[in-house]
Amino acid sequence: MNTSIAFDLREAATPTGATSRPRIADDKAMLRAASEIARDLHKPNPTIYWADLIASVVVGYGALALAITLSMPGEALLAAAVAVLALYRAGSFIHEVSHMKHSSLPGFRLGWNALVGVPLMVPSFMYEGVHNLHHARTRYGTVDDPEYLPLALMKPWSLPVFVLVAALAPIGLLIRYGVLAPLSLVVPGLRKIVVERYSGLVINPQFRRRQPEGEARSQWIAQEAATSVWVIGLLTLVATRVVPLRAFLVYLGVIGAITVINQIRTLVAHLWENEGEAMTVTAQYLDSVNVPPPALLPALWAPVGLRYHALHHLLPSVPYHNLGKAHARLTAMVEPDSPYHKASYKGLPGLVGRLARSTMGIR
Repeated sequence: MNTSIAFDLREAATPTGATSRPRIADDKAMLRAASEIARDLHKPNPTIYWADLIASVVVGYGALALAITLSMPGEALLAAAVAVLALYRAGSFIHEVSHMKHSSLPGFRLGWNALVGVPLMVPSFMYEGVHNLHHARTRYGTVDDPEYLPLALMKPWSLPVFVLVAALAPIGLLIRYGVLAPLSLVVPGLRKIVVERYSGLVINPQFRRRQPEGEARSQWIAQEAATSVWVIGLLTLVATRVVPLRAFLVYLGVIGAITVINQIRTLVAHLWENEGEAMTVTAQYLDSVNVPPPALLPALWAPVGLRYHALHHLLPSVPYHNLGKAHARLTAMVEPDSPYHKASYKGLPGLVGRLARSTMGIR
């Protein structure tokens, strides 16, 4: 969500760290190869989507229930960790929902919102209509990109602040849906502020969301109303002691941990080195990150295809379960000196270290 802290991060950009970079021309061979290998990979498999989502939800909420009810601290923490990872995976399907043609997976958006979006206070309208702007070729990396900040050019302290502010997300979401949403229906002018500034999963504080129209408006209203009812009902049950305070705090802690992990993943989704100018498709690809096998841990911190984030920017309509196949095909097809290989990295520590060194002016 957009926050005042995010604005401070924008102000933390370091002019002395900015360097003029030559424009990267599009590598036509790579783009042509990507188009060719993906011709049969665009169709989503409903069985995979539903099985993966339901399994993640069952494990996640089951582990959350154990974390709430177990009396032994060690066992409760272990259950909470499982809940965080499983529900993080389930929540990551919001990315797929924002890209899919809903006619190809009937009911999946509704099912995802009912099982994950509403209970975790992140309904899909918060991402749909926002994330697609990040993929617009003329917007990526510019001030019009809702999901981009030049983090590599900012002050060193901006990175821990960027991550730690995510821990406050559960409180912000409670306020957004439990207070601001209902008040915005009766307070003149508040609705415009809520829509523009507090209705998107963005990191660019300058981004202002437009009022939705048509089907998007209907989806927005239904999802927002459901989430507000959930939040107000939950707060009421906690206030009346029907839901124990400990259970509520564990629930918020799990959501906070999920958002922190996702924020760390966001740190390494791109190199964040663009200074605001429009970029070619190849430049956008090279500013993005793949963490392919044989690394195993990315399956946990970059689930549902997010480990192939750079490839996703080349092939945004390929469903997550086909990205590994697309990567293997492209790797075998392009030349050894192709830019395609330059977006692959070994793991999280090296990427975080690279970003941290960049904020300190170390290249």
